[in-house]
Amino acid sequence: MINFHRVLRSPSADRNVLLQALLLLPITFIALRTLGFRRWQAILAKLVPSQGRAERLPSPLECARRVARMVQAASEHGLRKATCLERAQVLWWFLQRRGMPASLRIGVRKSGAEFEAHVWVDLDASAQTAIPPP
Repeated sequence: MINFHRVLRSPSADRNVLLQALLLLPITFIALRTLGFRRWQAILAKLVPSQGRAERLPSPLECARRVARMVQAASEHGLRKATCLERAQVLWWFLQRRGMPASLRIGVRKSGAEFEAHVWVDLDASAQTAIPPP
């Protein structure tokens, strides 16, 4: 469980991600229902700025984990709890903006009459990642 009040006292970069995620999750909810997955994904991809000056961080994986925690906190304390698809698309966008090699993964299975699906973000943490400053 994420302590929302502790997040609000966290570094400004984390708070900025949290505030952006609080806005982007409901927008993603609406966009997925009106535009569909592919069109919304294409729009998000266009919103990723071209790579400018970047600095090397000691741990891109730790940066990705922090961003993921902020997206999760926004989901839990926002207008509504976001689905895994909404959270994954928002997290993917944040990581792409930081120049991190992230991709969406979709898994599905059918067990009898039951259909299950899950979406997550895959990060190639072994790649040399340049992350622009916040």
